This record gives sequence, structure tokens and C-alpha cells, in this order.
Amino acid sequence: MADLFSDDPLQAPAANAPREDAPLADRLRPRDLGEVIGQDHLTGAEGAIGRMVAAGKLSSMILWGPPGTGKTTIARLLADAVGMRFESVSAVFSGVADLKKAFAAADKAAQAGQRTLLFVDEIHRFNRAQQDGFLPFVERGTVTLVGATTENPSFALNAALLSRAQVLILQRLDHAALSELLDRAEGLEGPLPLTEDAHDALVASADGDGRFLLNQAETLYNAKIENPLDPAALGGFLQRRVAVYDKDREGHYNLISALHKAVRGSDPQAALYYLARMLTAGEEPRFLSRRLVRMAVEDIGLADPQALVQCMAAKDAYEFLGSPEGELALVQACLYLASAPKSNAAYKAMKSSFRSAKETGSLMPPQNILNAPTKLMKEIGYGKGYSYDHDADEGFSGDNYWPEEMEPQTYYTPVDRGFEREVNKRLDYWDKLRRERGAG
Repeated sequence: MADLFSDDPLQAPAANAPREDAPLADRLRPRDLGEVIGQDHLTGAEGAIGRMVAAGKLSSMILWGPPGTGKTTIARLLADAVGMRFESVSAVFSGVADLKKAFAAADKAAQAGQRTLLFVDEIHRFNRAQQDGFLPFVERGTVTLVGATTENPSFALNAALLSRAQVLILQRLDHAALSELLDRAEGLEGPLPLTEDAHDALVASADGDGRFLLNQAETLYNAKIENPLDPAALGGFLQRRVAVYDKDREGHYNLISALHKAVRGSDPQAALYYLARMLTAGEEPRFLSRRLVRMAVEDIGLADPQALVQCMAAKDAYEFLGSPEGELALVQACLYLASAPKSNAAYKAMKSSFRSAKETGSLMPPQNILNAPTKLMKEIGYGKGYSYDHDADEGFSGDNYWPEEMEPQTYYTPVDRGFEREVNKRLDYWDKLRRERGAG
């Protein structure tokens, strides 16, 4: 990869070269920002990091991205590039005492004219109070904070801390970036014992994680394999990579959002893909069955009343069969929803009627439709003049059922799709009768 910068600050060598027996990932760790792979949108001349380094001044930042994309490496190289002292803590292993020690050392260095870059790995693992502890030191410039996180900062970090730091998003390494990383490994260690197809399969298995890819390559080198492996043999030799998916974290919500929107968008192929992503990653099938029910009533409703029936049947089938057989029922329900006619008329009707109910408070229904179980209630007019619809022509009285202080409202407007087309015809017919009988 060609160097992205030619200025001297970016080409400053890393302070500590790795030992010859260090892991492959350490030996291939970039020595300057120009060697960082796959993050040109940040480290390039027009990127946020490139501009800060060119100016020789860093602002506090949060590096947010998947595992193995270079967050720790970039933080170390940033300190070297602008001549700052590097201090590192991990939220997994460090506590309040470690933070106090780091801040004290930064204070002492500042008195000697040395600026400190404080790198906090897994910063989202610090609780809210610990995160607040960074604020005074960041505000007075004792440290320039560089936090690394795999979690969405909007959920994982305090708003006060986010307001003082720029969030920079690292991208998962694409096929080209991972291939380049593997080329560097082969340039250092020699060709991997793989066929061309197996080479591509190895890159694909990394799922955007450069560190994982290099660890797999090192395993192959250490095995001293004589004959090149094809994709099938490679799959049997190396462990299968499990997709990054935390069931209570952002990946969970991203995929369920994608599934819901693919169903709503009537794309059964994409919907099935996201359903498969979640199931193969270990998502709880009962959670998915609940979400499918939600989709049936929110996005299909009476356009196809069978959608809800299908989803409830799929839930029962899964409970009866268990996994993995029962997952086929969830697949069937998902495909039914995605291919069904869509309507959110019932969902919109619910929202508008709930809003109206809150706004109108305790208005009484008209007396003629009130129940009158006691003599007193009958005497004061409850139920008087009620028209029993089954006794009326066509089973429809056309009575007014709204409170006297309230004009009739329209909450539910069926779409002209699926079964709701028929519902629309019924409503139009009753409106016609109501107008005729009202006029009479």
C-alpha cells in the first residue's frame, strides 16, 4: 500500500518495535498512519485524523468500530505523530485507582511541558460515574482523550463526555483491505499453504476483522502444512468464525430493524437473509416470533387478516417442535409477511384514537347507548331510545355513538389493498346509509 502522507510527522517510527517472536499481528502492526489499512476516510489527507495530525493538534475523540479495525493502533500512532506522551488504560482491567494514577502522571507531565494522549480501551465498560471523572481533566487540557469502543457511543457513553469528544467511525475491513493485509503477512512469512479459492475463503471468514485474519494465518503457518488446502479442507482445519452479535447490544437492534424494514418493504429475500443472520448468530427464536407478530399487526393488519394467524401458528409450531425444526415455521411466517399486502391503517388508527382519548378526557357517551342495570339509571334516561341494530333494515341503525360534546372522528382509513379493499367497500356502504337515514 502506498503511503498516504509524505509529511515527516506522519512518518515518525513507532517507539517500540515488536520482538521477532511476537505474534504476527504485532509484527505487522503499522509503524505510521500511512500504513493503516482500510481507514483512509479518517487517516487520509482529507480525513479528520489526517487534518488534525497535519495541524499538529489533536482534539479528544472516540474511535467507534468493529473489532480488529485498528482502533488501538491508530491511537498509538497518533501520539507518535504529534509528539505526545502515550498513556493507556483498559476499562476491562482498570479501576478508579488506575485512572487517578494516569491523571496524576499526566498532570506531572504537563508541568514539564509534555502533553498526554490518554487512550482508554473499551471505554463503554466504564460506568457513568467513572466516565464523568474524565471531564475535568479533558476540559482543562490535562489529557487528550482517545476512547475506543465497539458499542454505539449514543447508548454507551455519557452525553457530557460525547459533547467534549469527536466521534470517528472506523469501517469494518472490506475484502480488498483484508487481502492487502494478508499480502503483507505473506510478504513477511512467505506464501500461505492455500489454493486461490481457499485464500479468498480465508479472507471472507474474517468478517471484517483484521486481527482475526492474521491470527488464522499464523495458525496456518505454525501448522507447517505441506500441500495447499482447498476451501473445504481449510474449513475443516480452522475454527468457524462466529458473527459479531451481542443480543443486548447494537448489532441486535440493527438486524431486527433491518428485518422489520425488509418485511415492510415486501422483500422476502432480504427479510429471510436478516432472519437467518439472527438465528445463526444465536438469537432467541421466541424474540423473533414476537417481532413477527408485531410486524403482522403494524404493517399488514386487515390488508391480510391471516398474517396474524400465520404468526401465532408459527409461534405455536416452534413451541411444539423446538429448535431447529421449529425455525422453519418462523421462516414460513416471515415469508408470508414479506409477501403479504401491506397496510398500517390499523396502527395509525390506534395512535390517533389513543391521542384523541387522552385529549377528550372523561366525556360521557350518549345516554341512549349506556347500560341501565338499575331502576334509577333507567329513570334518568340511561338506554332510552337505543336502536337495536339487528331490528333495523339491513342490520344497521345509523345511530350516533359519539359523546354530545365531540364531533365524529375518522381514525381508521383502510388502504385500497388486499382484504382492506373489501373493508373499504363496507365502510363506504354504511356511510351512505348513515347519510341517507340522517337526512330522513
